[in-house]
Amino acid sequence: MSRVISYIDGFNLYFGLKNKGWKRYYWLDLEALSEALMIAGQTLEATHYFTARLRLVGNNHADKQRQDDYLDALLTRNNLQIHHGHYLRKTRQCRSCGASWPDYEEKMTDVNIAVQLIADAFDDNFDTALIISADSDLTTPVQLVRQRFPDKKIVIAQPPGRNSNQLSQAATTAFQISRKKVQTSQLPETVTTADGVTLQRPATWK
Repeated sequence: MSRVISYIDGFNLYFGLKNKGWKRYYWLDLEALSEALMIAGQTLEATHYFTARLRLVGNNHADKQRQDDYLDALLTRNNLQIHHGHYLRKTRQCRSCGASWPDYEEKMTDVNIAVQLIADAFDDNFDTALIISADSDLTTPVQLVRQRFPDKKIVIAQPPGRNSNQLSQAATTAFQISRKKVQTSQLPETVTTADGVTLQRPATWK
């Protein structure tokens, strides 16, 4: 069997679903999605999910709780690891009136994906890397792995509504994830953690 490891760019996937208006699919089982994107003769060795926890700012308590519940639900999957980046505070300014306000930008996801991908390649942990992202910043690490390990394949599965020709051209092959794949790869409505905590799909994600 050909070994597959999936690397999932959480924010790239999230904004792809959001821009499509597919909030009903946010309760996504990332292991199931990875397996749905594979072909016969492949086996999923690990799933790496890259994201950052929301910071409590203003009135985002409900958003943070939904994300916390989702991340805890994901950790009930068999072989999934979550890698956390962080938010960097930035000051934005209106070009018209000069007013300024604090904003937060997610950092480290592309770096964390690149490091994990390269480490797994050097450790010979996969035959095929499945990268769920359309972030062109990943082009260089993809090119490096293909140059150093010509027998390994890198497949780019671009989130719905997202596209990077540069990243696609660097990979062995690329395609866009269909609505049917995310629709049929949802977590159960109710998930119970190892500690016995019951988590439910958020009501606004239905």
